Amino acid sequence: MYRSKRLLILLAVLAVVCAAALIALGAEHRQEQIQTSGQVVLELSADSVQTLSWTYGGETLSFTRGEDGGWSYDGDAAFPVDEQAMAELLEPFTAFSAAFVIQDVEDFGQYGLDDPVCTISIGTQSETYEILLGDYSAMDEQRYVSLGDGNVYLAVNDPLDQYDAALRDCIQNDRVPALDQVTSLTFSGAEDYTVFYQEDGSAYSYCEEDVYFTDRDGDTLPLDTSRVESYLSALSNLVLTNYVTYSASDEDLAQYGLDDPELTVSVDYTGEDENGGEISGTFTLHLSRDPEERARAEESREDGSDGEETITAYARVGGSPIVYSITSLEYTDLMAASYDDLRHREVLTADFADIQQIDVTLEGETHTFTAQGSGEDRTWSYQEQEIEMEDLQSAIEDLSADRFTDEDPDQQLEISFTAYLDNENFPQVEVSLYRYDGESCLAVVDGTPVCLIPRGSMVDLAEAVQAIVLQGDSPEES
Repeated sequence: MYRSKRLLILLAVLAVVCAAALIALGAEHRQEQIQTSGQVVLELSADSVQTLSWTYGGETLSFTRGEDGGWSYDGDAAFPVDEQAMAELLEPFTAFSAAFVIQDVEDFGQYGLDDPVCTISIGTQSETYEILLGDYSAMDEQRYVSLGDGNVYLAVNDPLDQYDAALRDCIQNDRVPALDQVTSLTFSGAEDYTVFYQEDGSAYSYCEEDVYFTDRDGDTLPLDTSRVESYLSALSNLVLTNYVTYSASDEDLAQYGLDDPELTVSVDYTGEDENGGEISGTFTLHLSRDPEERARAEESREDGSDGEETITAYARVGGSPIVYSITSLEYTDLMAASYDDLRHREVLTADFADIQQIDVTLEGETHTFTAQGSGEDRTWSYQEQEIEMEDLQSAIEDLSADRFTDEDPDQQLEISFTAYLDNENFPQVEVSLYRYDGESCLAVVDGTPVCLIPRGSMVDLAEAVQAIVLQGDSPEES
């Protein structure tokens, strides 16, 4: 009895050992099916693909290539498909490489492929490929992929990088061209004038940096080059991606205020193509606010109140069917297109190096400061004594507009000066500063009222002049 019992125990132990050995052998067998690959396991010519669809995040998008080779969105033929976006979607499978291959897979669930993150279907004339994207292996930093051949692959490059895409990522958005060389800039609507480029503008300005001008009341007037270029930069950097409709009807245009845009900007430009050839064109942009906001803003302006701070704004390129939502900041920057927005704010725009003499009248007396030499050897003198000019130069250059105005002066003259320039067309410029109120002075340039400047700037100018005059009037040390 005892011997029989002992034999049974030994047989049971043997069975357990055998079972464990079989499990170990099975695990070893399965492990042996994981092989290093590094090879291309799927290779498709992008030109051969006729259909492409994918499901990700609960949304399915489907596209078909037409006889002309162009792509269309199956959900709406009016959708303008970006051909480059489609090429980028197909690119992972033109040469799809696997770092590892797991063969003869029985449980796809352990790789997340029973409920894939993304399902991709690619159809050619002869075959349709269903590609499943499963879990992401944190250890390998690669994604499990099924190509429907019974194997699981660890992808060298994760296809989800491309297929984490919504419909708006596939649209052919309008593009703002490079506006490096602009020949003219025309505004209509809220503003109505033209800016033109002229490389040599010496006939119209004593500032050699001025290359943009406009005609007003029969006169050609200079604009601030940096301000015009900042405006063009804002235009060039406009982000046109957030569309609100890609097939705007007349009703849509009215809804977004673009049936009667607040401002239309047309830019004539030239440049070079990829081969170095010259190109030219006209870029047109329409801007507007939500019509209700626009109406409220106009009412606020009429009654003198500040109006609303939030802005819901839209843009449209030329006659494009796409209407975009743009930010309040983009709208504000592009609407800042008036003559006052783009003109010089400095009262005297001449390069100080071009000034040969300055006559300053202060408290009924005129003081003359003269320059000799040029460059680093340039010196200034007052009453035949060499002087330090930095404070006076800084005070003149800091005279800058707070607000432009054409009001005539009706109060006393505070200080005036005449700058004599090394310029055939503009040999001299006269600036007069009149009292306006406790905070401002009125600047008049060559007899024309220009702007209000901070009263403190006038005080700085007067003090800089007085410091030089007092130094010149002081007795010489014995």
